[in-house]
Amino acid sequence: MTLETDGATAGNATVTAELVRDLLRDQHPDLADRPVTLGARGWANQMWRLGDDLAVRLPWAADDGAADASLRHENAWLPVLAPRLPLRVPVPQRLGEPSPRFPRPWIVTTWVPGVPADLAPATRGSSSADALAAFLTALNRPAPNGAPRGQGRGGALTEVADGVENGLATATQRGWIPDPGGIRTIWQDALAAPGWAGPPLWLHGDLHPANVLTEDGGLCGIVDFGDLCAGDPACDMAACWTLLDDQGIRRFRTAYRPAEDAATWRRARGWAVWRAMGSLFIADAGRRGSPGGKPTWGPPALASLRRLVASAA
Repeated sequence: MTLETDGATAGNATVTAELVRDLLRDQHPDLADRPVTLGARGWANQMWRLGDDLAVRLPWAADDGAADASLRHENAWLPVLAPRLPLRVPVPQRLGEPSPRFPRPWIVTTWVPGVPADLAPATRGSSSADALAAFLTALNRPAPNGAPRGQGRGGALTEVADGVENGLATATQRGWIPDPGGIRTIWQDALAAPGWAGPPLWLHGDLHPANVLTEDGGLCGIVDFGDLCAGDPACDMAACWTLLDDQGIRRFRTAYRPAEDAATWRRARGWAVWRAMGSLFIADAGRRGSPGGKPTWGPPALASLRRLVASAA
């Protein structure tokens, strides 16, 4: 099959280019004549490129209500935040409502060029560290009342502790991770760190390599703000272990503003463990052929665990 017809199922709807065109004809007919091609299929969403400068994102993972609410949050808040962000982001342009053709909301955004970092990792360490620090410095600002709170992101690490500990046990049993004892020590230290005492800050909430784009070895864009929320900045800071080498991590820590405190850095290491655990299981799902699984998420996750253990030595 070609990308034009390579669909996947969302509820009872099979997502294809033809379906995307039909949805546009029904709700945004001025966009319906643009070429439609599959751009990417993630764990929870599909991205279809719409002409040269737009994209349509449709959720296709199991609907628990949270994903649809997150899409509406992104549509409401990201246009407000985007002008201050120094990297390119997918700015919402139109919202699609549930219909008999497709039972979920969907969104039209600007298209962000670049290659996901799980396929093309950043190789320009210093400039990438500076770019990530500048992006999070600009984003991680106090959020207003009414900003969404994360679903298992940006709150206390205790909220995700059961999942991390179960994941560690399973990953250790399967021989997936280097130095399980060292990872558990880092995780326990993060749990023991004082919690975030400041106001809830804006967070991307899902900064794994597939949501970070690169170009010529440097970071050029950030996509998929479906988990945009307010909370502890340590959740976003954890991305440095997955995206940067050891020197880049040190540079990021110096460049990020305001300068983080030791407790926030300890919690960030815990969020990095959480992210790596989830990525390892998504990679395993991809190796087994499960829809949405991503084998390419495994190597960055393992690299982040190695960096975490090495930095704690």
